Amino acid sequence: EIKVSYNTGNERLHAKAYLFFRNSGFHTGYIGSSNFSRSALTDGLEWNLKITTKEVSHIIDKFQKTFESYWQNEEFQTFNILKDSVKLKEALNHGKSINNKVLKNAIFDIKPYPFQKEILEKLNTERQIHHRFKNLIVAATGTGKTVISAFDFNRYLKEKPKARLLFIAHRKEILEQSLSTFRGVLKDNNFGELWVDRYEPSKFEYLFVSIQTLNNRLEGLSLSKNYFDFIIIDEVHHIEAKTYRPILNYFTPEILLGLTATPERMDGADILKDFSDKIAAEIRLPEALNRKLLCPFQYFGITDSIDLSNATWQKGKYVAKELSDIYTKNDRRVSEIISNINKYVKDPFDVRALCFCITVEHAIFMAEKFLLAGFSAAHLSSKNGAERDSLRNKFKNKEINYLFVVDIFNEGVDIPEIDTVLFLRPTESLTIFLQQLGRGLRLSEDKEGLSVLDFVANSRPEYDFESKFRALIGKTNTSVEKEIKNNFPHLPLGCSIILEQKAKESILENIKKATSFNINQIIKKIRDFEHQTTLSLNLKNFVEITKIPIEVIYKKGTWSRLKEKAGKIPDFNTKNEKEIYSCIKNKWLSTNSYSYFKFILKLAKEGFNISLDSFNQEEKLMCLMLHYDIWQKESGFQNLTESINSIGKNAIIVNEIIEFLEFKIDEIDYEEISIVLPYQQPLKLHSRYTRDQILVSFGLSSFEKQSSNREGVAENKKNNTEVLFVDLIKSEEDFSPSTMYDDFAISETLFHWQSQNQTRADSGKGITYIKHQKKSKTILLFVREQAKDKFNSTMGYIFIGRVKYVSHYGTKPMSITWKIEEPMPNYLWKQAAKLNVG
Repeated sequence: EIKVSYNTGNERLHAKAYLFFRNSGFHTGYIGSSNFSRSALTDGLEWNLKITTKEVSHIIDKFQKTFESYWQNEEFQTFNILKDSVKLKEALNHGKSINNKVLKNAIFDIKPYPFQKEILEKLNTERQIHHRFKNLIVAATGTGKTVISAFDFNRYLKEKPKARLLFIAHRKEILEQSLSTFRGVLKDNNFGELWVDRYEPSKFEYLFVSIQTLNNRLEGLSLSKNYFDFIIIDEVHHIEAKTYRPILNYFTPEILLGLTATPERMDGADILKDFSDKIAAEIRLPEALNRKLLCPFQYFGITDSIDLSNATWQKGKYVAKELSDIYTKNDRRVSEIISNINKYVKDPFDVRALCFCITVEHAIFMAEKFLLAGFSAAHLSSKNGAERDSLRNKFKNKEINYLFVVDIFNEGVDIPEIDTVLFLRPTESLTIFLQQLGRGLRLSEDKEGLSVLDFVANSRPEYDFESKFRALIGKTNTSVEKEIKNNFPHLPLGCSIILEQKAKESILENIKKATSFNINQIIKKIRDFEHQTTLSLNLKNFVEITKIPIEVIYKKGTWSRLKEKAGKIPDFNTKNEKEIYSCIKNKWLSTNSYSYFKFILKLAKEGFNISLDSFNQEEKLMCLMLHYDIWQKESGFQNLTESINSIGKNAIIVNEIIEFLEFKIDEIDYEEISIVLPYQQPLKLHSRYTRDQILVSFGLSSFEKQSSNREGVAENKKNNTEVLFVDLIKSEEDFSPSTMYDDFAISETLFHWQSQNQTRADSGKGITYIKHQKKSKTILLFVREQAKDKFNSTMGYIFIGRVKYVSHYGTKPMSITWKIEEPMPNYLWKQAAKLNVG
């Protein structure tokens, strides 16, 4: 029996009990022998609940683990009713703003969220490792890209205290809010000056300026080209506009940072060329939804009777006029659309529905037909732009329920009250699809969510359903095809996707055709590559242009052999080809380490002609890692030097190694960290390694004998070290409610781990864990998301680092809380903190 009561002498205990139940995922339900409801907590001061532990022990266990995760979350602060009441009241009053603005006079220290830390780390990696100083951030509306830019500049300012900042935007309101954000992050209410409208700066140190003002006054400025060290351009998708170009041509800052929610311009111009031809970091829709910065969506994929499988496809999209003619030739489709609105929309006459059409003619046609059907409807396009403000206000006030548009509402127009979006046309561009969807995702008072009706036709194989659904799902280690078949188990909080059967079949068939590349299709793409681009044919360019994942390519053979079969290079001997192919496919695609790959790349450029005597202990161990990566078993070599030298005996294959490693190094977007241990070893924190590489590094495999360890732990008694191998998500055959939450991050520095089943708390291994510090024993934690990735390849383990015992409970197995020396890597946080982030 659990009793929750209010106690004025122990506010923290009351809060603890309240959070414990409120965040357990239950609102009203039945457990054991008692009904309970959320109102029991909010309407009364005392509440009793009986739970049968025997029947629902895993639920009780989840209660406890979930609560501990929330309790350790640094976003929460201890509240003292005597000391903090005023502070809380001020924070709540300020927090009523739905736009989540940064306070002008910050009450609390502003700290980046884990996903924002990840972006900051990626920016630093771009500059420090890849030496790219023109960086583009793509961030969904509401994810705080301005806050990220403020933290980024704050870090830069600490390194260069005299640095000057130029922040450029196209609206006064954006500049005012951005200046407030920077003042909050930098904790300086005197930071920066506005230069817009009537505001004139007294000095040009930290300047927040409108693009119009700067462009008009640019010629009169007596500033050197490198006067500003750090330039930020907000809404950078406008960058090709004539007003922006003179500024980019004039100033040459050390760092140029672009911010946008839309990396494609509406006119199709490429903005990436101004930012090292690369998106440095992205925060997509699912993160914003999980943070409750946008409203949740209910997406209905509705079967469209129109067949577009034979429609004309030109320059990456359907021909608009052809589709418009198909859509407007009769009333059948209109009738089907209205029928589905009645089916899926709660009250079709009480909505604000934004409806996207293919052409102006299509929009006018749809508006007329809806009016005839008794709905309040209108169309808005470039042809009646003069009515824009009037129609917008009528739409906002529900005098118009259905507004049919083409592309005019894609950007720059925020009507937070929009509660329904209709996709009445295929949207080929993922960016435009997300822009259009984003029009309805803004938070608004009394708005519970967004209803999305997408009419899914039988489409051409070029139409990219996979990217669309990946954008809605977010980052998972399962394929989009599997997500669809399993009814989208990994959607953002509060969201749902429901696909009608025929629509589902069409989408799955489309994805299968678009992603199932056989060897002949890849060879043909290699053969035709020169007709698609002027770029040279190498692995990096081929992946970038064709969008075929490198993992898919290496399911079919070596890159060199595929080029030979496509007639791009002469035939070559097969020496080492089988071994290198197996290494790349089974080892290096599962590895991600800048230092390790950089070391091998150096050897490859020297033809693997090495002398082991010139290497230190860490480099010798990396050579041994490489030995088992390539040969994957004890071989007939006399020594390690001979093994490494033998890798270089096929120049074609060595060149492929170089191409592959350069590709992998260029993709690295995190910072690896050195760790000091009582002995030398080559692995870096936050990098990913295979089990065999780890066993070599900690002396469990030698040149003479490779370890066969496949357990969850591996111990080397010689260096008094034990390695823990953790899968966050267990394999499906092992899954059960009682095992799902055994291993997880409680916080960025605390990790809950469950030992092997036979481990007792009062003897043997259990005592060793509890007293490991007294015994000077090193415990090292390696974590991977799950055993297999979405390509069904074995995943490597991320080196989390040294851990120290904090506490435990239970026996056979033991549940131990470890303290992590170095905070968990930002990119793993969401998967590891599965009870903390929902």
